[in-house]
Amino acid sequence: MKALVTGATGFIGSVLTKDLIGQGHQVRALALPGENTTALKKLGVEVLAGDLLKRETITGICDGIDTVFHLAGRVTDWGTREQFYSAIYDATMNLLQEAAGRASRFVYISSIAAIGFGRHMKGIRETDPAFKSGIPYNDAKLDTEKLVKSYHDGGRIACTVIRPSNVTGPGSVWVKDIVEKMLSMPLPLIDGGRYSSSFIYVDNLVDGIILAGTLDVAKGKTYHLRDDWNVTWKQYIGDLGSFVGRKPIGSLPYGLARALGILFDRVCTPLGLRPPITRMGIEIIGRDNDVDTSLARSELGWKTRIPYPEAMERIGAWVKETYGKG
Repeated sequence: MKALVTGATGFIGSVLTKDLIGQGHQVRALALPGENTTALKKLGVEVLAGDLLKRETITGICDGIDTVFHLAGRVTDWGTREQFYSAIYDATMNLLQEAAGRASRFVYISSIAAIGFGRHMKGIRETDPAFKSGIPYNDAKLDTEKLVKSYHDGGRIACTVIRPSNVTGPGSVWVKDIVEKMLSMPLPLIDGGRYSSSFIYVDNLVDGIILAGTLDVAKGKTYHLRDDWNVTWKQYIGDLGSFVGRKPIGSLPYGLARALGILFDRVCTPLGLRPPITRMGIEIIGRDNDVDTSLARSELGWKTRIPYPEAMERIGAWVKETYGKG
């Protein structure tokens, strides 16, 4: 298989690219002009420079490609609706237009956010209704899923949608942001940190992405991917803090935290300032988001390969190397 990977220099994309090369596949990576692609080139990856928002810079990017793995996008919990729709929806539309009629398959990495934050999502299946919550990331992902599915249903290219839960691993935002906040300020839990953290380790996610891009059964399907760790936010944040000698301090009720998130979103985002707390962050930490993953397990044969203790050992080594032992 010859694969195109967008977002190949990112947290998930770099692991996916390495694993594809390790399995004997050829990989072409799309990188923004000026991005550091030294590590990719050392792996033997063909690197092309282009911007998904500038269609003329990606002409021919899918020539000779079998499968497109589309990971590039805006991965953060704050920003304007325009920023999210540009980086997620518009970029995907441009790539689909290039891929249709050239590549054979298109794997879109979405998020469980597309289901619609603001409710407990425990047990929700891929076929259950999704809705817009007013959170730009959530809404952009849902509309982009619909766009991808329209290309599949129209016979233009075989598509698969992957909805990962919260992705962790060395260098993840769910590691860096939490550790850095604990090192700089008191970090409270939400509702005592009692809900499931709903994580998937990056290597386990990549296992599922590759299966979805190579098995015929995945064509036209949507899959939830989440590890079966059964770890609460209290445990996860406590374990992260132990690597730097910190602990979460206190707890905020979900309702108050959500109200603060909405307030800071409205005040800070128009000014281009990162809010100290966001509604999206609260909806992730303050709700149970253990979506059902039985479809991926039964159809793809996917499973959690790296358990929580091993994952945290790897994360801990990275944290101590990056931030010191506290």
